[in-house]
Amino acid sequence: MDFSFDARTTELQEALQDFLVERVYPAEPVHAAQVAAAGDPWARPPVLGELKAEARRRGLWNLFLPDPRYGAGLTNLQYAPLAELTGRSPHLAPEALNCAAPDTGNMELLAEFGSPGQRERWLHPLLEGTIRSAFCMTEPDVASSDATNIATRIERHGDDYVINGRKWWSSGAMDPACAILIVMGKTDPDADRHRQQSMVLVPRDTPGVTVRRGMTVFGYSDAPHGGHAEIDFTDVRVPADHLIGTEGGGFAIAQARLGPGRIHHCMRLIGMAERALELLCRRVSDRVAFGRPLAEQGVVRDWIAEARVRIEQARLLVLKTAWLMDTVGNRGAHREIQAIKIVTPAMAEWVIDKAIQAYGGAGVSQDTPLAALWAQARTLRLADGPDEVHRASLARHELRRQTNSPPR
Repeated sequence: MDFSFDARTTELQEALQDFLVERVYPAEPVHAAQVAAAGDPWARPPVLGELKAEARRRGLWNLFLPDPRYGAGLTNLQYAPLAELTGRSPHLAPEALNCAAPDTGNMELLAEFGSPGQRERWLHPLLEGTIRSAFCMTEPDVASSDATNIATRIERHGDDYVINGRKWWSSGAMDPACAILIVMGKTDPDADRHRQQSMVLVPRDTPGVTVRRGMTVFGYSDAPHGGHAEIDFTDVRVPADHLIGTEGGGFAIAQARLGPGRIHHCMRLIGMAERALELLCRRVSDRVAFGRPLAEQGVVRDWIAEARVRIEQARLLVLKTAWLMDTVGNRGAHREIQAIKIVTPAMAEWVIDKAIQAYGGAGVSQDTPLAALWAQARTLRLADGPDEVHRASLARHELRRQTNSPPR
């Protein structure tokens, strides 16, 4: 395995680093001030549009899509260090590059499974950044860590599908630019448990779609993900050609969508941890307590050393996973995808927590990015599957591998 970066990746790294320093970091307080002035946590502040225009001008656009027909044509291994850099400002940088969830996963889904008509109507505007989208899978009344529990019904009525159910944590739905919802529900409750579900495209303004409320994440709007919503679908009717793929293919499509999404989150988490460590080191070097800099305290030095070790371990595992996805496919990298989903959010949460501790009261305030970084890292121990589900699945794979092979 060779994890050295090629010339194109290095060039994009340098361009993205310049963009962060020159435009994104200075825009963070501007963004916060504009959202506060708007009085709407899911507002679209003008500075975000300015950043998106500048990112396009610099050639930093749709970097996540490996299909050169739609995106930059980068491999997972090429994209990894770039996604890591965007993680240093997760509330601005990913969307500025049109690389923010849930649009990334939805674009990948449409590129792979959408019909030509669906791609023309929805994928191309998403690629241009003129609209945003939402992904509606999780439900409040069932344990959604088991996606086969989904109760929302999608029933064929003549030339239409009719949807009834309630979703929540529908990422992207609070964004004023959200135009399309990808909804997962059951088309055949009597089929095999993994063939009961289907996905349909529902324009957000379809009659019967009611956004009940926006969901906050530890009190944050989580606006870079378009804001999460609780949504009722009451006799929502869409044409049959809004079905994605085939009836009964929804579970498989969801799994295909979640694989790249999980590694993208983990890539960004490395950047979040790196920024937290940088802030920690700057803080403890400048602050004096009990007659000497905090950096001279043994416990603080232990935090710093441990943070560096944990970040490097997680990064190597993420890079290995990216390399495997490129060489043997998502199925061949299944164990590693689960492993990074277990390790990386916990690593970032630990590093950010230590930075918060070093900042004291400032660390839990709005005066640093640390509290928002911690909220996002902690949430990712639940999003795209909770730790416990990934651990249980990984253990099953390992038991099968170890017991089905001869002793060595």
